[in-house]
Amino acid sequence: MKTKVRFVQSVNFKIALTFILILLISIEIIGAYFIRGLERSTINSFITDMNNSASSISYVVANELSKQDNTDETTTNAAIQRLLENSDNAEVIEMRVVDEKGIVRATTDVSDQSSVGKRNDYRDIDDFSAKSFITVDPDGKRVQINVQPIQSPSGEAVIGALYIKSDLEKEYQQIKNTALIFVTSSIIAAGISMIIALFIARSITQPIGEMRQQAIRIARGDYSGKVAIHAQDELGQLADTFNQLAERIEETQEAIESERNRLNSVLSHMTDGVIATDRRGKVITINEMALSLLDLKTEEEAIGLSILTMLKMEADYTLRDLLENQNELLLERPSDSVERGQLILRVDFSMIRRESGFISGLVAVIHDVTEQEKTEQERREFVSNVSHELRTPLTSMRSYIEALSEGAWQDPEIAPNFLKVTLDETDRMIRMINDLLNLSRMDSGNAELQKEWVNFNELVNFVLNRFDMMVTNQTKRYTIRREFTQRELWMEVDADRMIQVIDNIMNNAIKYSPDGGTITVSLSETHNHILLSIRDQGLGIPKADLTKIFTRFYRVDKARARQQGGTGLGLAISREVIKAHGGSIWAQSRENYGSTFFISLPYEPYEEDWWE
Repeated sequence: MKTKVRFVQSVNFKIALTFILILLISIEIIGAYFIRGLERSTINSFITDMNNSASSISYVVANELSKQDNTDETTTNAAIQRLLENSDNAEVIEMRVVDEKGIVRATTDVSDQSSVGKRNDYRDIDDFSAKSFITVDPDGKRVQINVQPIQSPSGEAVIGALYIKSDLEKEYQQIKNTALIFVTSSIIAAGISMIIALFIARSITQPIGEMRQQAIRIARGDYSGKVAIHAQDELGQLADTFNQLAERIEETQEAIESERNRLNSVLSHMTDGVIATDRRGKVITINEMALSLLDLKTEEEAIGLSILTMLKMEADYTLRDLLENQNELLLERPSDSVERGQLILRVDFSMIRRESGFISGLVAVIHDVTEQEKTEQERREFVSNVSHELRTPLTSMRSYIEALSEGAWQDPEIAPNFLKVTLDETDRMIRMINDLLNLSRMDSGNAELQKEWVNFNELVNFVLNRFDMMVTNQTKRYTIRREFTQRELWMEVDADRMIQVIDNIMNNAIKYSPDGGTITVSLSETHNHILLSIRDQGLGIPKADLTKIFTRFYRVDKARARQQGGTGLGLAISREVIKAHGGSIWAQSRENYGSTFFISLPYEPYEEDWWE
């Protein structure tokens, strides 16, 4: 926020005031010295002039006063009076001549002519010694008193004294007038200097003000302005340097902004979550993936939280544990998806360390390893299941072969049965291995589909017809009910693979259906899909197992499945085949009420003209 600076607080005023104060102090010092010297010079000159004048007048008066023996006193007094009047000037207030007897012989004071011939009453003349001093008369005026002894022409005796009273007030008035002129000149000079100082101060502060405005614009992120260079002096150089600094700041800001955008883009598009904290473990940066993995809505919700609280680790770890032991940790968190279940997160920690070695924070990289852990778990289960499934027939075969090798082959009743069991277990292992090879090829993408245009209605009927024929050869009785659309559904599929899928599902339906049950097969068409469903009236599948039935080797009732000869791979193969056709397969079930398997395949009705 910009604050307006008052004039008396501005640099302009301060510079001008400082200049004026320096000028006034200098003028006052010079003036005081000058006035004092003028006063001293004027007064000394005046005193010197009056002393010289007194010496001259006393010499002339001495000639007249020495003639008093030859002439009468009246004539002598008149002659001395004429001499005093002729020597009178504007500065002299009074001149008086007193003889050696103390009688006043003459005076220039018109109002005091009656004192002539009388005894002198001025104490300054009592001792007839030479005197010269300044005093204040009864009227309050400064005067100079000069007493000059009058000596005889021969210089042997003092025959009187000359008293001169001079007016010094005029001299002081002249000095005062001179001082007044000096003060007036100083004030005028100060005023002119003030104006000049303001202009000079403005020429100094204007570039500074422009640089301040530019600094404010830079602080707001506006680098377009430039500071004007008014002169090639230090301020001009400073303005040019400021402009260069603004350009460097703009380039640096652009580089930082570009780097920040690049970093934000990298963080936003990373498949891993990233969290950065300060040295107290408070979150300062978090990307979108970390928010998603930790089920947080906004970045503002996360900023400022402790990373231990965010990862729900405060009960088991401290911040020091994370700094000292930077091994990866596995965390389990509930997922927002029911299908995924628990999320398994791997968190790798690393310190943010400055060049000085000071630890300023922590970085946590979060990896979603749910699928990897799930895959690893499935791999372990797969190896365990394969080992178990192969060990069972091998163990059985070994037992029968050992019995045969020990002589049972010679028993015509036991040997054929043992050999049949051995062949059945061998066939079972071969089917299992073939199924595993098929699944392996499908997983690696090497299983190519041999697609051809078929009438899907007839394809399904072909499979069901075989099961209709098989019902007479089995002890379990069942009925197959067809609910087909009347429209012929032509589509491009791998017929052998699709028959294998329908066979797998029908076999399961027959295995788990009760004797005399009904298996309903429905075939319908939607806008862009074909939907095939196979519903039985069997035991059903528990809800907890419903999502796992397409997993390899998974069986709801393992003992019964092995007894009926299943490998546990049929539904897994069916899912891979349907997925290769771009469709989907799923099941719905209710315990003790049966199960329904659905197959959805993409379908685009053909135009009759296309066949032509």
